[in-house]
Amino acid sequence: MYIERALQKHLREHATDNKAIVVLGARQVGKTTMLRNLLPDAEWYTGDDADIRTLFSNTSSLALQNLLGKQSKVVVIDEAQRIENIGVTAKIIIDTLPNIKLVLSGSSAFELANKINEPLTGRKWEFTMFPLSFGEMVEHTSLIQEKRQLEQRLIYGNYPDVVLNPGAKEQILRQLSDAYLYKDILTWENIQKPEKLERLLKALAFQAGSLVSYNELAQTSGLNNATVERYINLLEKTFIIFKLGTFTRNLRNELNKSKKIYFYDNGLRNAIVNDFRPLENRADKGLLWENYMIAERMKKLHYDQVFRNTYFWRTKDQAEIDWIEEGNGAIYAYEFKWSPRKNWKFAASFKKSYQPQELKTINSENYHEWLI
Repeated sequence: MYIERALQKHLREHATDNKAIVVLGARQVGKTTMLRNLLPDAEWYTGDDADIRTLFSNTSSLALQNLLGKQSKVVVIDEAQRIENIGVTAKIIIDTLPNIKLVLSGSSAFELANKINEPLTGRKWEFTMFPLSFGEMVEHTSLIQEKRQLEQRLIYGNYPDVVLNPGAKEQILRQLSDAYLYKDILTWENIQKPEKLERLLKALAFQAGSLVSYNELAQTSGLNNATVERYINLLEKTFIIFKLGTFTRNLRNELNKSKKIYFYDNGLRNAIVNDFRPLENRADKGLLWENYMIAERMKKLHYDQVFRNTYFWRTKDQAEIDWIEEGNGAIYAYEFKWSPRKNWKFAASFKKSYQPQELKTINSENYHEWLI
């Protein structure tokens, strides 16, 4: 069964121009499946194969012309970050082979972006793909059906393999949370024993949605502060976690340097802490709700190409707002509460200082309006 992905409409829009398309995203989110469905006649190469890496590394325009030919076609290079000098190769293809529409995909923003950003300046469209979104699932089934699955999504997340194989979801998530998902980091850092990285991931999972202390994480994981910061940056570049910074402008008691960390997928987070208990038996229900809503909102903004800065807000006396969006001079503020019966009063100091265009509590009954 194939689930139509939101990115496809954007890729179709750029199917015939002279720029490369770059699709980034975590392993197993469905990049290859989407591209094969969208581009069934494409000529396909993968950087996982040693001979392909050799063909596309340190090559020339003549060699590429001999390899790809003069006939108009779409060429897909999957796991492109594994190919040395892929940025230069891609630039040669774009500049000298106008008959070729080039598509690159990769699971590492760190490696692939470093290799292509300078050579492909002005020559690429770049998109990020995430685990299945609420909107994609509504399009695939229906709003009613997807709302019925809400508690399952909070526990097991939205990785395509998990959604399409509900009878094996725990086993699939445990495999995903193993070294396979972050093996890029193990390779880059030459880590032979990833126990400390695993401890760091578990600490991040338990602290998701809380203020992050690198010093505390270092003590928990047995790493030093600098290594913790480097690993967190790499985990972010491989689309496992993302950081959220503080919103601050005017008030003296606002926190201005703190960060929170969230996971792109609830199921992966729960696999890391080995907890798949039903929602009614969990003390972390609020954390799961907040993480899910923020990750889903990020997907929506990206897929709809709505460009807003995003933050949380908190003061030293612990007045806070979960999610702030800022764009075109307007501020939007949201608080996440699972129960629709809980009323939330937004801080008077925030309302007076920033005059937000929207103040809204997102709960388990009205959340669909915010996501579609």
